[in-house]
Amino acid sequence: MASILDEYEDSLHRSASVQQSRASVGIPHSGYVNARLEKETPIFNKQRIDFAPPEKINSLVVSSNQLCMSLGKDTILRIDLGKPDEPNQVELGRKDEARVYKMFLDHTGSHLLIALNTSECLYLNRSVQKVRALSRWKGHLIESVGWNKFLGSETNTGPILVGTSQGQIYEAEISVSEGSLFSTNPDQYFRQVYTLEEESGPAPVCCLEIERGIEGKFFIIATTRKRLFQFVGKVPEGTEQQGFSSIFAMHADHLPSFREFPANLGFSEIAFYTPKLRSNPRSFAWMMGNGVLYGTLDYSRPDSILSDERVWVYPSDIDITVNKPISIVLTQFHFLLLLPDRVKAVCTLNGQVVFQDLFLEKFGLLTCMIKDPTVQQIWIHTEKVVFRYHVQRESRDVWKMYMNMNKFDLAKEYCKDRPECLDIVLAKEAEHCFQNKRYLDSAKCYALTQNYFEEIALKFIEAKQEEALMEFLIKKLSNLKPSEKTQTTLLTTWLTELYLNWLGILEGDPSQRNLYLDTREKFRTFLSSPKNKDCLFNNRASIYELLASHGDTEHMVYFAVIMQDYERVVAHHCQHDEYDEALNVLSRHRDEKLFYKFSPVLIQHIPKKVVDAWISMGSRLDARNLIPALVNYSQSASTQQINEAIRYMEFCVYQLEETQQAIHNYLLSLYALCRPDSLLSYLEQAGTNPNRIHYDLKYALRLCAEHGHHHACVHIYKVMELYEEAVDLALQVDVDLAKSCADLPEDDEELRKKLWLKIARHVVQEEKDVKKAMACLSSCALLKIEDVLPFFPDFVTIDHFKEAICNSLEDYNKHIEELKREMEEATQSAKRIREDIQEMRNKYGSVEPQEKCAACDFPLLNRPFYLFLCGHMFHYDCLLQAVFPNLPAYKQAKLEDLQKKLAATSQPSKSHHRPKDADTISLGKGQHSREQIKADIDDIVAAECVYCGELMIRSIDKPFIDPQKYEEEMQSWL
Repeated sequence: MASILDEYEDSLHRSASVQQSRASVGIPHSGYVNARLEKETPIFNKQRIDFAPPEKINSLVVSSNQLCMSLGKDTILRIDLGKPDEPNQVELGRKDEARVYKMFLDHTGSHLLIALNTSECLYLNRSVQKVRALSRWKGHLIESVGWNKFLGSETNTGPILVGTSQGQIYEAEISVSEGSLFSTNPDQYFRQVYTLEEESGPAPVCCLEIERGIEGKFFIIATTRKRLFQFVGKVPEGTEQQGFSSIFAMHADHLPSFREFPANLGFSEIAFYTPKLRSNPRSFAWMMGNGVLYGTLDYSRPDSILSDERVWVYPSDIDITVNKPISIVLTQFHFLLLLPDRVKAVCTLNGQVVFQDLFLEKFGLLTCMIKDPTVQQIWIHTEKVVFRYHVQRESRDVWKMYMNMNKFDLAKEYCKDRPECLDIVLAKEAEHCFQNKRYLDSAKCYALTQNYFEEIALKFIEAKQEEALMEFLIKKLSNLKPSEKTQTTLLTTWLTELYLNWLGILEGDPSQRNLYLDTREKFRTFLSSPKNKDCLFNNRASIYELLASHGDTEHMVYFAVIMQDYERVVAHHCQHDEYDEALNVLSRHRDEKLFYKFSPVLIQHIPKKVVDAWISMGSRLDARNLIPALVNYSQSASTQQINEAIRYMEFCVYQLEETQQAIHNYLLSLYALCRPDSLLSYLEQAGTNPNRIHYDLKYALRLCAEHGHHHACVHIYKVMELYEEAVDLALQVDVDLAKSCADLPEDDEELRKKLWLKIARHVVQEEKDVKKAMACLSSCALLKIEDVLPFFPDFVTIDHFKEAICNSLEDYNKHIEELKREMEEATQSAKRIREDIQEMRNKYGSVEPQEKCAACDFPLLNRPFYLFLCGHMFHYDCLLQAVFPNLPAYKQAKLEDLQKKLAATSQPSKSHHRPKDADTISLGKGQHSREQIKADIDDIVAAECVYCGELMIRSIDKPFIDPQKYEEEMQSWL
């Protein structure tokens, strides 16, 4: 184990040195980059808005990128932050001393409520320019509004809740008519539903929030200066438009649940964090006299949705009598407090102040802070300046806080995309688990870190935690890259050794049987893992050595099966006399080479099963390679066992239709040895055509002769066409068999006669049976009585041959008469032929003067021509031109030779001194020769009509246009 650890360390060091060398030349590698080297922007990034208000800013609200600002006494400035260059200014049109007290903007940015210090309320819709007074609201100083985020739209607020300075909660609804805007009062109704009180009586309703939970349950949160109330109730499905009166009615007789703190700021404010638009808030922060109560919201709770509550107490630098907080805003992990001259950001995870931003005196005192819930931007203003905070990567250091709180799952969640931080968290979690003796969990975490491998491994070894060490190695192995082959090999070998050690310890302890089975299953899973397959295969020799050193033959066989090393598996079974198991492995994996190798051993012990397995393999096995196994087996086996060899050979011949000569020869030898009855049927089934016979004829003949199978020998002689030898051998067995052989040479009458004479001689001389001899004469028409007579002895009387002699004389008479009849028929045929020739010589045809050549279409009578019986007429030269290319080569040569001879005979003699008689004789001879040449030319050229004869039929596949002239012809048509 120590040696393996040392080797693994060396491989890691080599890998580290390679990475270091890569980094030295500027090549990037997979090591972590220190993110702190880059300049990191703050989480809360302040930006001053380039805006100089003409009058002091009284109030500012923002939602859905819509910003509304109250300037001076009578002006409302509206800005769409998507189009900041197009502000919209609305005048309130008040002539009295009324001033804006507070403004409230709904979540869509469409509905703006303007509360005046004269206990009046105005309404301004985003789509209009005119402010409308809400007459039903008059006489109430509005402190808070709870907007309906579930039923509200751009023209209708749906049922909303309104809190006043006297502690009353009213339910109201504002609607804008689309036809004629503000033709009716926008406030549909305004009715009181509840009154909030403290110990001294009614108290101002500082904040209102409406949230909907599961199963139609609504939660209403209302705060006063010191109390936080919760109203919980269900609104029947389909009646949401009727409002929330039913929820408040449930608490008419008793107070709802509330939280109370003794200190008093004179007001309170609650903030919520909503992760996504149109989802429920997930956390809250309530700013009150004693500090900030913050926590999460759990909508599954029956009575109170506040959960994980904690109180952040104001530090010493915050004096609620001098510089008390003004506003609060909640983000995902922080709440921000607005003080008169600064902003503090407190982390909700650990309660630490993580950010403080001091404002210069020249800007004036800070007035209000508000967050746009849709874009998560924070706005702060004084009477003359507006600031905006952008929240950037707020969760960047959250992982560290969760890690210090031992909340490792959350810590890992917030550093998934930062591997350098994730590594720190995993190392801390691993160390935490190790110290708490959760060694398996520690091993899993350590395997995911970049800590030194050898340190971790030694740590588990010193703690004697082999199971945890194995878990660490398994996880480490699963995280290695395919390129890290050395580390993979070392870990795989080490794990194999650890598993074998552990299994050896457990196997000897009966009380640990279940653990042993579980560990064995894990080890087998490890060996059969697809990811480890290549490594195990490349190092299978080492694994075999480890398995052998521990004497674990069970897993050696299992590993060999996984590696598909079936040869080792089969050899193991054979060594332990487990022949059936060995054959099962062969049959299951169907490896031909293994069949060839182990069949000689297996067939000695389980011949029938082996042959069944061979047959199941079918044509995948080459029977020639199995013949040695069968030969060795048949030499030492009984007849019953040889039958198994015959069964497989018959399967190859008759089912697989094998044509290999060795297979057929071996089957012949088995038949000759044990089944002579099957031998002849096999030979007859093979046929008599030597070209279609697959056994060796000479070998078969010698084999049959050695074992005395004469019938088989006769059959083989017949196949080899050695009819004389076949008849000679057949006469030793059966005369009828010899007769069947004698009739075989049908085309050689002389041989047939010779064979029948052999049979006749045998019958006469050996069997001395005259009647059989006479039967031979009737069986073969080629034999005559005179051929057989020499074989008979002198003492035989003529009475035995009287009938045969008479029959022979009658046959001769019939033959003579037949010849006479044939001669008469031949004479008549010759006479008719002479008459037909004479008739053809006298046949003629008439040609009109206007007739034209069928080939050239010129007048026919201008040149020598031919007239055919079919009616076609051709000039001599036109016919010659059409026929010549289609003549065979020897006829073309003969025609050219005849034309030359004809030309020679037409030239006059150059001698002027020959005698007159000599000239006359030569002229006669020349005239006769010339006519003969013309006749020969006519026989070739005018043998048949070029249009009606065989020439036209033979040229049916000839193209109309010569392929060589096709392009030229095609161009002529363009």
